[in-house]
Parts: sequence; structure tokens; C-alpha cells
Amino acid sequence: MGFSSLSHLNGWWACTALRVLTLIALLLVMKSDIVVYSDSDYLIGLGSYDITGPAADVNMEGYSNMDQVASGIHFRLRARAFIVAEPNGKRVAFVNLDACMASQLVKIKVIERLNARYGDLYTEKNVAISGIHTHAGPGGYLQYVVYLVTSLGFVRQSFDVIVDGIEKSIIQAHENLRPGSIFVNKGELLDAGANRSPSAYLNNPAAERSKYKYNVDKEMTLLKFVDDQWGPVGSFNWFATHGTSMSRTNLLISGDNKGAAARFMEDWFEHQSSGRKATVGFEDDGHPRRISNIIPSPHDNHHELLELAASFQSPPGRPAIRASSVARRVRGALWQVDKPRFVSAFCQSNCGDVSPNVLGAFCIDTGLRCDFNHSTCGGKNELCYGRGPGYPDEFESTRIIGERQFRKAVDLFNGASEQIKGKIDFRHAFLDFSQLEVTINKGGTSETVKTCPAAMGFAFAAGTTDGPGAFDFKQGDDKGNPFWKLVRNLLKTPTSEQVKCQQPKPILLDTGEMKMPYDWAPSVLPIQIFRIGQFVILSVPAEFTTMAGRRLRDAVKTVLSNNNDFGANIHVVIAGLTNTYSQYVTTFEEYEVQRYEGASTLYGPHTLSAYIQEFQKLANALLRGQPVEPGPEPPNLLGKQISLLPPVVLDGTPLGVNFGDVITDIPKNSTFRRGEMVSVKFWSACPRNDLMTEGTFALVEVLQDKDTWVPAYDDDDFCLRFKWSRPSRFSPRSEATIEWRIPQSASLGVYRIRYFGASKSLLGSIHHFTGSSSAFVLAA
Repeated sequence: MGFSSLSHLNGWWACTALRVLTLIALLLVMKSDIVVYSDSDYLIGLGSYDITGPAADVNMEGYSNMDQVASGIHFRLRARAFIVAEPNGKRVAFVNLDACMASQLVKIKVIERLNARYGDLYTEKNVAISGIHTHAGPGGYLQYVVYLVTSLGFVRQSFDVIVDGIEKSIIQAHENLRPGSIFVNKGELLDAGANRSPSAYLNNPAAERSKYKYNVDKEMTLLKFVDDQWGPVGSFNWFATHGTSMSRTNLLISGDNKGAAARFMEDWFEHQSSGRKATVGFEDDGHPRRISNIIPSPHDNHHELLELAASFQSPPGRPAIRASSVARRVRGALWQVDKPRFVSAFCQSNCGDVSPNVLGAFCIDTGLRCDFNHSTCGGKNELCYGRGPGYPDEFESTRIIGERQFRKAVDLFNGASEQIKGKIDFRHAFLDFSQLEVTINKGGTSETVKTCPAAMGFAFAAGTTDGPGAFDFKQGDDKGNPFWKLVRNLLKTPTSEQVKCQQPKPILLDTGEMKMPYDWAPSVLPIQIFRIGQFVILSVPAEFTTMAGRRLRDAVKTVLSNNNDFGANIHVVIAGLTNTYSQYVTTFEEYEVQRYEGASTLYGPHTLSAYIQEFQKLANALLRGQPVEPGPEPPNLLGKQISLLPPVVLDGTPLGVNFGDVITDIPKNSTFRRGEMVSVKFWSACPRNDLMTEGTFALVEVLQDKDTWVPAYDDDDFCLRFKWSRPSRFSPRSEATIEWRIPQSASLGVYRIRYFGASKSLLGSIHHFTGSSSAFVLAA
């Protein structure tokens, strides 16, 4: 063997040795990870499913603004679930909804379906369904009249898509159950929430306020789920800030700041785990890189790109199959069939008085600060608006507040080291809050008081700085107004007992005693406590204010601290807007001020004391291993629901025009740059014909090679907006406008925009179609 051959052989041995050493090092690292991750007492599973709902004609839940009717999609809504189970013992399932709030009727139907599938494995007791409180999701899925007025009654399509999505997310989580570990971490996030009712907060005792640095909770608490085989598979966190970055005039379905944060984190993790980006980081526009950055530009020469783009002019709209919308989704290309999908949920907590509009509230006529006590401008509440950090762009404010939560969650996720260990248990009870006896301490002696039938005060109609009301209502009104009392009495005059019980709230709507055509407000509410080792979730069916939430957490933590089984480090979080909805809960002192939150505390001044008393009972029963009384069943009002929303009769286009044809195209030989907006308008049909669940209405495609179009962005992306409109309310014709704000991370190349839709004929049949724009160049 010659010298050159020996040199070659020695080089081969050196490379082989290096590979072996590298492999050994990797195995050691993996082994060390396995030592940490396999020390698990639980089975864990996570799931996620689309719940976007009707993107047309349906009023949005949250602001109660009759003019806020869904007309497109900012990005899609999802149900995200986790299940934690002892291998041969108890289990809990928690579902986080990109919806305004949970619904009692939705939970009843979900439990019915789960019982049919799994028997008594999942019940109302060990399943919790919580809403993020976005004010940009379709309404009509609750069961009480007061929450259905602006949506023109019950909307079966909204209801069904949420029920289906929750069920499928739980099924996914159940089928993904595998041995794994859970880690907890928490930390301060200072710039994602501000108190919108500071004058009410200041009415709490000074000694109590002095225990806290801020007038809102700044702490985010995160659970990290780690599969023994696959490693990290998801995270759920709880942080208090309202889903009102998107304003009351927004018409696009959106998960608001928390939904955006979830998108950002799920995309971030998928790109991290795929190896396309080696380190934690963010793009110039604040978003994680998307799939488009792995597709090479077909040419470097701009002239050649223009010629290539010019060869792809918009074709006529053409028929399509339903599956094509799903198959072209961008995230579908990122998922691995044999690996659990990473699920990240940003859950709501005690957000009652916490606004994401952190710059403060200003008068739109003068630019000055609003009145401190009443949030008015010259006595008018409708002129006072909160400003988000991206003011005046609400989409930018949504992105910024979402990104701040996302960044903090990534920090907590990467640093999570405290392992959750211990029992899984749960307690649940229904309570009639219209007449609950509560023992309170008054002047050193015990006194028994009662909660009241539900009622809403005058300040409720004033709204908040996130979404002001109208007329002459104002926050802080503890007297009322003779004219509006007269109007109120046409609906229902409150009894003298009710007036006395609700004092100092002047009653505007006596909803708890209004029963026509069916109940206007809930009386029976669920309360629920989950224990996962040293981690405890308090599920409340309302929006607790900052101090109300602190009192409840502290009261439960005091009970649990009396038992060594929990250890020294107990983590207690509040999951707000869970299982059903009953508006707000303030402290007794905040109630006296009667700002919006106090006026919306339905069951009178002792509502919080009732919650504390009953949650302490649940906590004690949990510690002692004792059952609790289930309480009275809430009504199932599905059979009584009324819907006044007219159906889609048919869709039409002008003579000689196909569904999917382009109305306003991209000019030939167009070149765009990052940060610019591309817009295309198509002849469309009503989105209610097919919700495109787990699919997409809009798609941006990039050309790979010379004839292959690859999906790059869909209607679940923050940068792509699908807008829909009719020329008049009852017109069969409609238009779809797709806008793409080109992100800084987009690759250079040739692009086009596609639209997917479904039309309805006069005979009721549904026909799917698609349309494409002309191609254009994205240049440096």
C-alpha cells in the first residue's frame, strides 16, 4: 500500500473516529435527557383543532356591538387540549379555546359526546373548558338570552364548530397519551397589561394594596409537557390580559393577542425542532420564520424572474374539491404524521380589570387623558378609548402584545426545571348563585349574608376604555337615571328585595328574574379545582378582577398549605371564563365604586365572598379525599333556542363570470419588496357555505423550479388577511379580498395568491371552487 493510500486510509480512520466520538457524545446527551424526562409519574397527551366558525354575517362575541359582524379572517381560531393521567388512576382534561368565553351549553354537549365515546372516563367533573376572551370570534354559541341578543339569537354553525373542535382536540390528546413529565416555571411580564379601572382598585384597603408592587398581576405561569420519547410536545401558560387589542370596529375573526402568541410559539417550536433554525431567535418583523425560507429562489436574475412571472397570468376560476383547501395548508406541510404536534396555549386568568391597551386611555376629540374616575371626555364615555402599543394600528398592537407574551413563554419554557410530582385529583360543584348563603367576617363577628339573582348595573352600559358604550351612561354611576329606569321597567321592574340586595348597584337590567322567552342569565354556576401534583387550577366561570383573583388564590393556597402532601411550593392559577360565563367578579370594595366591572358583577356585593367560601370547601374536600355535593344541574336550553339569522339562500356572479375569477388583479410585471402589501380581489361566495375547517380560504404560493407551486402562507398566518363583503346585505354576489403584508422573512422569488371558496345554488347544493392571481416577483 502506497503512501498516498495510507494517507487516505488514515484520513478515513480519523473521520470515522470523529464520527464515533460525536455519536457517543450525542448518546450521552440523549441519555442525560432521558434520565430527566423518564422520571415521570404521568401519561400526557395534547391535541389541537380548528374552531374558526362562520367568517360572515355573524355578530362577534365580546363588545356587544351590533355593527361588528364577521367579514373575513385575520387568523384562525383553535381549541387546544391537554390530558394528564395517572397510569392506573385519575385524569384531568383542560381545553383552552380561542373564543370569547366558555359556554355551559357547549360543555353539556361535549360531555355527552365524550360519554358516548369513552364512557365515564371524561365527565363534567374532570374536564375544564376555558376561553381566552378574544372579542373577535363569532358569537351565538351561548344559551342565555342576554349573550345572544346582538348575534340575533342562537347560531347553530358557531355552536357546532366549537363543540366539534373541542371534542376532536380531546380525542387527539387522548390518543397521544404517553409517559411523560411536566415542568413548571413562572416569571414577570411587565408590559402586556394595565389596569383600566384604577379608581376602583384604589378603593381596596391600603394595607392590602401595599402587599403588591403592581395594580395588575404581572406573573405568567407555564407548564411544559415533555414526552419520554419525543421530548417537549407542548406548553400551557396562564397570564391575565384582556383579548381587546382588536377594537370593537374590527370585522376579521382573530384570536387577538393570546391567539397570536400561540401561533408564534407553535411556529417557533416547529422550526426549532425541524433544524431549520438552530438557535432561539426572532425575525426583524417579530415573527418566527415560516416554511418559505427553505424554498430556494428559482433564479437570481430579476429580469428572468419577471419573464417567469409573466408566464403565469390569472386563469378563470375553476371547480375544486373540498380536500384541496386542506391539502394546501402550510402547517400541514410541517406536521410529521408519526410525531405528536407541538401545542402551545396562552390561557386567560383574572383579567377583569386588565387591558392590553397599555399606553392608557385618551379622548379621541382632544387627545387628553380621560377622566380618572369615570373614563369620560367632557362627560361622554364614547369618546374615551384605550391605546395599544401599536396605536393607531390595532393589528400592530395585537402583534406586539402577542409577541411579548410569546417571548416570555419561550423564556419560561426554556428555563423550566421544577418537575411536577404527586397526585392527580379534582372536585366540581354546581351552585345556585341567585340565593347562596355566605358567612362573612364583619367587625370581628360572623354574619350570614346572601347573593342575589343576577342583575346588571347602569355602568355596564357605559362599557370600558377597551370598548366604550353609548348614550349618557358612565362608569361609576351608583344612582341611575329616571329615563333609563322607565325603559328598564318595560322589560322587568326589579323587586324591592332585589334592589336592596344589589345595593349600591342601580339596576339597569334585572336579568336574573327575566325568563321570557327563556332565561336571560345563568343562576346555576360550576366551580372546579384540578390538582396535578403541586400545581392547582381554579376554574371560574367569570372574569375576576386583579384583587378578586388574588384573594381567591390566597384563600385556596392557605387551605392547601395545611397539608404536607403538597410540599412547600404550591402553584395556584386561576383559569378565567371557564365552563360557562357569568360576567365579572370584583371585590366588595370595588363593587361599591360601580365602575363597569362592579356593575357587571351579577350576583351582588358578596359574590367574591361566595366564591372564596365554596372554593375553600372544594380544597378541603380535595385534601381529605372526600366527595362534595354535586349541586343543582344547570338547565339545558338547546331545545328552546331561537335564531333570527337568515340562512344563505344562494350565491351568484355576473353573467359570464365564474366563482373564483379575479376582479382586481396584480398588474403584469409587478415587483414587490418585503414590508409592502399585495392585494387581490376575487368573485366569491359566502364563507358560511363551508367554514374550511382545518383548511384555508386564502393561500400565498411560491414557485419552486419552473412549474411547481408550493404553499408558503395561509389564512392562519398573521401576515395574510382574508376579507369578505357584499355590495348590499341581501345581494347574492360577494367579493373576497386577500391582502398579504410581505414579512421580512419571506424568500425572494415568484409568488401568486389563491382563493378557495364554496358556492350555494338555489337548490341548496354546495360547489367548491378556487381562483388564482397573476404571478409577481418578490425582489430584494
